[in-house]
Amino acid sequence: MKQILAAAVPACLGTLFCATLAMPAAAQMPLGDSGLTLTVTPVLSSDYLFRGISQTRNRPGIQGTADLQHDSGIYIGAFATNVAFPGTNARQELDLAAGYRFAAGAATFDLGAIYYTYPGYDAPPGGHEFNYVEAIAKASYTLEPLKLVGTAAWSPNFYFESGDAFYLEGGADLSLPAGFTLSGRLGHQWIGRNSRYGAPDYANWQVVASREIVAGITLAVGYYDTSLSRSECFSGTKFCEARAMVTLSKIF
Repeated sequence: MKQILAAAVPACLGTLFCATLAMPAAAQMPLGDSGLTLTVTPVLSSDYLFRGISQTRNRPGIQGTADLQHDSGIYIGAFATNVAFPGTNARQELDLAAGYRFAAGAATFDLGAIYYTYPGYDAPPGGHEFNYVEAIAKASYTLEPLKLVGTAAWSPNFYFESGDAFYLEGGADLSLPAGFTLSGRLGHQWIGRNSRYGAPDYANWQVVASREIVAGITLAVGYYDTSLSRSECFSGTKFCEARAMVTLSKIF
């Protein structure tokens, strides 16, 4: 996908659950008296999207996130998933994250970095690497029943060696009766070398409803879309089109 049909769309630390590594999870397992807590989140989804674009050729994703945080706010984490990129042997994605989380009143902040990797991928002769690093900052402000959220990310050399890339996203989570949460996000991706990346700069948005259904398992149903037309989407693919997505997750 991306630049050629042999290119992949970059990853994310989960679709709806990108925040798993970005903010402390509700369920955590203390590791003795070490001051460390471990959070593990398996996810099943009908697709795997990164900033509105499918990473699995519109097919289901099986994912897992692990997060280890110290009481000081320092953390490390990892996210693994299947991927499917046309014309490549990339089948797995492994993202490694590290950073610092802290709170100031009703606001929380996460300053960190993510290394996106695709184990087993072999770049063709003269081809470009998929792996890249992204600095990322997240913030949220809670004013019950509303939580405002924002994300800013920058990569010095984005996916497929496409140069400087910036991403901004804002949104809100609204707590509703009967345990439901309604979430909305609007973001925009800028890429330094669009011709190499394979698509122009674009906007993406989503509206998601979620609720715990049984034994800590959360069901999320959402609508996702981008501003990219089919002709603009990596040589005319369907990976940027509007879609509904269903996700099941459980935080341990």
